[in-house]
Amino acid sequence: MKVARYYNNNDIREDEIPKPVIGPGEILVKVKKSGICGSDILEYYRFAKMKKLGVDSLILGHEIAGDIVEKSETVKHLKVGDRVFVSHHVPCFECHYCKQGHQTACNLLHNTNYDPGGFAEFVRIPKINIEKKGVYVLDRSVSYEEAVFIEPLGCVCRAQRLANVKKGLTVLILGCGTSGLLHIQLAKVRGVKNIIATDINEFRLQKAKEFGADTVFHANVDLTREIQEINKFRLADIVIVCTGATSAAQQALECAASGSKIIFFAVPEPGINLEVPINKYWRNEITIMTSYGAAPQNLDEAYNWILSKRINVVDLITHRFPLSKAKEAFKVVCEAKESIKVILKTEGD
Repeated sequence: MKVARYYNNNDIREDEIPKPVIGPGEILVKVKKSGICGSDILEYYRFAKMKKLGVDSLILGHEIAGDIVEKSETVKHLKVGDRVFVSHHVPCFECHYCKQGHQTACNLLHNTNYDPGGFAEFVRIPKINIEKKGVYVLDRSVSYEEAVFIEPLGCVCRAQRLANVKKGLTVLILGCGTSGLLHIQLAKVRGVKNIIATDINEFRLQKAKEFGADTVFHANVDLTREIQEINKFRLADIVIVCTGATSAAQQALECAASGSKIIFFAVPEPGINLEVPINKYWRNEITIMTSYGAAPQNLDEAYNWILSKRINVVDLITHRFPLSKAKEAFKVVCEAKESIKVILKTEGD
């Protein structure tokens, strides 16, 4: 079968490997659509994984939708022909972290995946992924392209649940790529009336307006002053960082109102440290939080938003490439000009 093999952001090679063979309790999925995630182009992140595994390349891809084409006889609740979204990570539901509501800190979640990765014609779904609620049969009204967004939207749902985003608050979103635009839409359907968004890219700022931001600013403005001018001298109640730029992380620290929460949805690379004005934060009860990945309940919520059509995901797709053109697709993602979500599709679909 054909795969796209990742060596670095500028070296993505088409390759041919054997189609996976399923074992007891497993299924084989024919991938129809697969999204390129912003984390797929974080070279420091990918190189660290290669080093850990002792390999020089990876087959990435974790936002997939497709059809079950083979299944083990022991898998009773799924059938060949089912249209599915499959989560690459699943928690155990039993460890201390899971029981405390931190399923994305679970050791099992950090060590599960499908074989070989979503940038392939077929993927083998391990038994554990099936048993731990990692396979979603799609309603006929949900397209493969919509299903690709279940995982990224699930991550957004988790972050906003942790931060308790709700009506009556001012929400500042730094970075208007796919995740930032999903955060804008989700905050809007949660009833937020004052959503402020920033980016350095004018195309993305326009998209932020289209998807529901009430005010947008270029990231280079005096953001604290601008927010105070439109928000009756108050800063943001919720600050969501959706870019790894250090400048955005610093802005987040400066734009937090008293009693606010800063949630780092994206972070700078390892080795970058931030100076936190801890005395000011102590006096004003400002909370700094992080959010990583999505747990099953977050994927459930994301699926329901997509099923209800209340969150528009398809219009976030700006580019579609066949799997054989993965190198060109990665180039578009890395350049980050007039692009939002880039989708890979298997040949002929």
